[in-house]
Amino acid sequence: MKNQAKIKNLLKKLLHLHDREIDLSLDRIRQLTNKLGNPQDKLKIISISGTNGKGSIAQIIRSILENANYKCDLYSSPSVKKINERFIFSGKEITDEKLCELIEEVESINNGNPITYFEILTAIFFLGASRSKSDVTILESGLFHRYDACSCIKQNLASVITAIGMDHLDWLPKNERTIDRIIFEKTSKLLNSKIIVSEQSDNSIMEKIKKNLENNSSQKYFFDDFFSYKINDEGFLYKDKFGSFQLSRPSLLGDHQISNAATAIATIRNLEDYYKIKKENIVNGLKNTKNIGRLEQLKKGKLKALAPNNVIYLDCCHNELGAEVCAKFTETLGAHVHLVLAMMKNKEHKNFISKFKNKIHSVQVCDIPNQLNCIKKEKLNQIVLEAGIKSECSNSAEEAIKKLVQKDPNGVFIICGSIYFLGEVLNTN
Repeated sequence: MKNQAKIKNLLKKLLHLHDREIDLSLDRIRQLTNKLGNPQDKLKIISISGTNGKGSIAQIIRSILENANYKCDLYSSPSVKKINERFIFSGKEITDEKLCELIEEVESINNGNPITYFEILTAIFFLGASRSKSDVTILESGLFHRYDACSCIKQNLASVITAIGMDHLDWLPKNERTIDRIIFEKTSKLLNSKIIVSEQSDNSIMEKIKKNLENNSSQKYFFDDFFSYKINDEGFLYKDKFGSFQLSRPSLLGDHQISNAATAIATIRNLEDYYKIKKENIVNGLKNTKNIGRLEQLKKGKLKALAPNNVIYLDCCHNELGAEVCAKFTETLGAHVHLVLAMMKNKEHKNFISKFKNKIHSVQVCDIPNQLNCIKKEKLNQIVLEAGIKSECSNSAEEAIKKLVQKDPNGVFIICGSIYFLGEVLNTN
């Protein structure tokens, strides 16, 4: 607890090194990594960018490789419960003590120069990864990719493009908030390596990705062209240029996770010059994958104690594409589904909630504790009501669960809308 308090104080200092939380540029991160001796150049990197599925694909890749006894580093964002989650070195979450040391070292070398929070965290990860002596570094991009701090790398083994959709539109010019611009931001600066492109929500998006990558000389592996899957009673049949085999469903819930698993498998199987993977490694990797807050069932804690007969899920869906996936999952549950919902101001709230029309029974709307940039529950509640879904405000997730248990003792509850909300729920559960 003492070190966690120290970490929070150190992070507060980092937040004030630049007057903007997000300022897309590579100049600051490159200046800092140069001072650090360019630790990112020493790594064997699998880069992952896109809108949805980045975290799940990263964790599946990690799980499969670790089952084959490869040591993995992983950089992801944002964290759910605590900042340590972002820094995995040799398969283990960084300790408080080690994180303090790395923050202090990089902060000292930066010497007060302007740099965003995400940029300096990325530099901290690169330095830690360069010392971990792992076999592979899995690098998850932040908002976009073209000017994301993770794009300061000069080489990688592969670039993975996950499902692309509308999100973080407030960081784009108002007249350019289109899927075309998002595709450009996420794919136009991919390195000359192997490119693996996930299944997309719409064929037109895949065609636009292909068009944007025309002049990239990398080997390209598009879903359906070079790898595919088919869901069946036993799980799913995976197929690529090397062959096909039957697999059970991943431990991560939802049909979309089968799509994510197929992308992860395709990535690893196209890196056979570096990593030797057997089918049993894939089987065990899919079985053992964990990813906090992705249709994760809440099985203990005070919220579960309030609803012993109800199934409670936590899901970090916060954009239109994520809502679509979550809504599809509700169709498999065989019970009334109720959302406990809180969201940030900068999301497309109407588009998000529209995906749940005729799929859920009701919504309890909350504020996000300790988040000034959340949409107020009264305003969000009105949006839900205007979408034709029963809704009311609650002062907390705990109050929402109490209300829902009284209304529907056998219903299914999904807590969703913001990663920050999930973090607060888990930390107080």
